[in-house]
Amino acid sequence: MLQETFLQIWQNAAAFSHERGAGAAWLTGIVRFRALDAVRKADREVPSDDPRLGDEAVEPDVIDKIGASAEADALRRCFKLLDPEQQRCIILAFVDGLSHSEVVAHIKAPLGSVKSWIRRGLLSLRRCLEQ
Repeated sequence: MLQETFLQIWQNAAAFSHERGAGAAWLTGIVRFRALDAVRKADREVPSDDPRLGDEAVEPDVIDKIGASAEADALRRCFKLLDPEQQRCIILAFVDGLSHSEVVAHIKAPLGSVKSWIRRGLLSLRRCLEQ
């Protein structure tokens, strides 16, 4: 990941502009976003059941209860009210953990559309769940 970050900095050095901010901030931004991408791509953390680490085992029946709860039913109901594009983008971003640019590559849609679909979909979900 570090080598890829340096390569990105090297390839995009001409895009840096002093008028837009300090060089350190530009470098920090690139490193930050590369780190976030790496975290998104990594598998979800699996608890170790080691109490010294603060991990606690989650019983499977607890997960089943969460899935069958009233909140989950309300979320499913509200999610079905979204446009298909919004549903697909939200699933790719929040369930599959893809970044906006990865969603764009996956569904072959403009970045602005993907961002709008996700934002409007989340706002619609919030309004629906608050009712």
